[in-house]
Amino acid sequence: MTNAIATPTVPQAPTWSAQRAQAWFAAQPRILGANFIPASAINQLEMWQAETFDAERIDLELGWAAALGMNTMRVFLHDLLWAQDAEGFKQRIDSYLAIAARHGIRTMLVLFDSCWDPRPALGTQRAPMPGIHNSGWVQSPGAKQLADQSSYPALRAYVEDIVTSYGGDDRVWCWDLWNEPDNQGGGMGYYLQFEAKDKIALVAQLLPQVFGWAQACSPSQPLTSGVWIGEDWTPESATLNAVQQAQLALSDILTFHDYSWPEKFLARIQQLQAYERPLVCTEYMARGMGSTFDADLVIARVENVGLINWGFVCGKSQTNMPWDSWKNPYTFNPPSVWFHDVLHTDGKPYREHEAELLRQHVKAS
Repeated sequence: MTNAIATPTVPQAPTWSAQRAQAWFAAQPRILGANFIPASAINQLEMWQAETFDAERIDLELGWAAALGMNTMRVFLHDLLWAQDAEGFKQRIDSYLAIAARHGIRTMLVLFDSCWDPRPALGTQRAPMPGIHNSGWVQSPGAKQLADQSSYPALRAYVEDIVTSYGGDDRVWCWDLWNEPDNQGGGMGYYLQFEAKDKIALVAQLLPQVFGWAQACSPSQPLTSGVWIGEDWTPESATLNAVQQAQLALSDILTFHDYSWPEKFLARIQQLQAYERPLVCTEYMARGMGSTFDADLVIARVENVGLINWGFVCGKSQTNMPWDSWKNPYTFNPPSVWFHDVLHTDGKPYREHEAELLRQHVKAS
């Protein structure tokens, strides 16, 4: 049963003008990094909960990232962690940010996420399912929260507290308010049975509110939420859904995901350039899909696009396994080619040539 709440603050435009966003972007280093979760954690909850927060492992892995020339990480938070113990959660965020800063790495913080399991629960997280890609990742908010509007004030309080706490922190360079908000049924459709009814419609109503909550905190960093599906992202497109329209209309900088061949990656960039805002690809690099460092790093340099690949150190998230592992688990033999991830658990590069390409990217003209 849902309950009525007060009329939300819904913005009509981004906080930053295109000119301000471009000036900000011009002052940044060439953005290069990864979506980060330590190898010791299966999901956001295990990364951040007090019992499993692994500062030593985080320090080790971020040192490896810095040695590869990475200067940024995209890191997922979770609203349940804040609801459980806001001050303790923020202390651990501070600890992470201090470690990252020591390695010269700034962070994009992700507040919400619509991918994978919509039944998040605090406490001990399940063990990885053998041979299966990202078998423990959880959504924020979960399906029950999303379907119950009486939970929205708590979500608002979470956004306002986190953005206010770090909205002037130089260690945070951007806010990704909601990862793939119009995603549903992850795990090759496995989780569809657990999703909230009318999920996309609910998200389409909530996402602009989230932008409004964050805007009202007046952070010094830009706000964004990245598009990821569909064939036409141009301003005149008639195929953009309500979620995509909000993402493209309200983001200070434009972010996107692309795991396809280089020609499509370039086409995506060219479509988004019509908005005249800075571009950062916050998910790419899936070797079996044709998305590789070899090609995309070159395109990004030419087109002046920031790059954040999925996966860093191979660990409990098992994102070196392909998406289709949900139907055909790699329980006896590993995939012939890693899907995501850059380093083995001991820090050895999966492919030394890729490591060299990354080291040269930020320095290249």
